[in-house]
Amino acid sequence: MAGFISSQRTEHGVPHALTCRALQVSQSWYYKWRDRQPTDAQTRRAGLDDEIRQVFDASGGTYGSPRVTQDLQAAGWRVGENTVARRMAALGLAGRPPKRRRSLTRQGKRPAAPDRVRRQFTAPAPDVLWCGDMTEIVTGQGNLYLATVIDLFSRRLLGYAMSAHHDAELVEASLHMAAATRGGTVDGVIFHSDRGSEYTSEAFDKACRRLGVLQSMGRVGSALDNAAAEAFNSTIKVEYIHRHRFATRHEARLKISTWIVDFYNLRRRHSACDGMSPIDYERFMAEARRAEAA
Repeated sequence: MAGFISSQRTEHGVPHALTCRALQVSQSWYYKWRDRQPTDAQTRRAGLDDEIRQVFDASGGTYGSPRVTQDLQAAGWRVGENTVARRMAALGLAGRPPKRRRSLTRQGKRPAAPDRVRRQFTAPAPDVLWCGDMTEIVTGQGNLYLATVIDLFSRRLLGYAMSAHHDAELVEASLHMAAATRGGTVDGVIFHSDRGSEYTSEAFDKACRRLGVLQSMGRVGSALDNAAAEAFNSTIKVEYIHRHRFATRHEARLKISTWIVDFYNLRRRHSACDGMSPIDYERFMAEARRAEAA
């Protein structure tokens, strides 16, 4: 009998018979409960939780419930944002809050361009309105600076450059990359920035004139006057840079470039693009306009 009882112990070492008597249930009910199959709802929830984890991890742990929901729906799941939000809370999945950014802007001595944007950070088509800014990245070798050029039609990062120095050469390199991305023909594009000395420099002015780019600048000390570029800086800091440590500037350049090309432009969903990635949004709108013109 002792052998029978010992062989019928629970996972915690308590005999099943004693447990059943304490709970006032039969042993047959206990075994039926123990060996029961998961319900369809339980199976679906377990599968949904797995998919949510995969989408969250693929975003680098940055997506909130709206973007996770969009990825799930694109994969064929019939699920709402409220359900995803509840499951993410239960799983302990949450994005990282932004840190306050230290401004790099130092007003230049040359005259600034007028503000041609007036905080209207939208564009009806590609290559109508671009914006740009710089941000600082800490590495084991010292600071690295990233200059960017963003198309405000799709929020696509067209050009970027990184250097140990934030100067006119850096922002000029990012502008030339943006022009090359668009095939070199960017005449008439408005480029909006702050009034930092790099953007008011004679070298950058000449680069804009050669390309046919018209400069626009916000006011000094007003982050909202260049809010779209500031928003990208916050995104890349929160979603990638603050989550990694870079031993060298070379490592930072390589990994940040990969994040921009392989994730941000290609796969990261953006609210300004109806939940699509910048590249997908440009393709979608181009196809829609071709169909409309046909």
